[in-house]
Amino acid sequence: MNWKVALNAAVTGGALLVAACGSYGASAYGASTSPSSNGRYPGVVSSPAGTPEPPATTTIALRNSAFGPIVVDGSGRTLYLFEADRTDTSTCNGDCASVWPPLLAHGTPVAAAGINQSLLATTTRNDGSLEVVYNGHPLYYFVSDKQAGDITGEAISSFGAEWYVLSAAGSKVDKG
Repeated sequence: MNWKVALNAAVTGGALLVAACGSYGASAYGASTSPSSNGRYPGVVSSPAGTPEPPATTTIALRNSAFGPIVVDGSGRTLYLFEADRTDTSTCNGDCASVWPPLLAHGTPVAAAGINQSLLATTTRNDGSLEVVYNGHPLYYFVSDKQAGDITGEAISSFGAEWYVLSAAGSKVDKG
């Protein structure tokens, strides 16, 4: 009888070990398979890629989404506000800006249909670059949004506050 108990314990232990080793971690392609984190920043499933180079003309537009019409850049990439920004001056710098790259501009941003031009402005960041501001909110991308239409940063608490997409009026959209 004792050998049956020992065999069952060994099989169970082996199954648990395989299950533990087969869970989140590196995939066959070397990237994290964790659905919610890269291990360093909440909600980031890839390594930060840095701030995209601003286009010659920065356009702000609206895109229909599961959250209703939301503010996006001219390519349809989702933009976010950071609740820690209490004024039109960004508080997201350093590591924060590597995960939540600011929407930079060369000159005055342009409003597409549905966006109020009078709510668009720029602010000077710590590094001297110009960041686009909409209705008093500095605008940011999220590194886990890989293409137009991705909205993976909504309602994430990161770097001391929450991040939200914006409505056409420039207010946070919280469907939580």
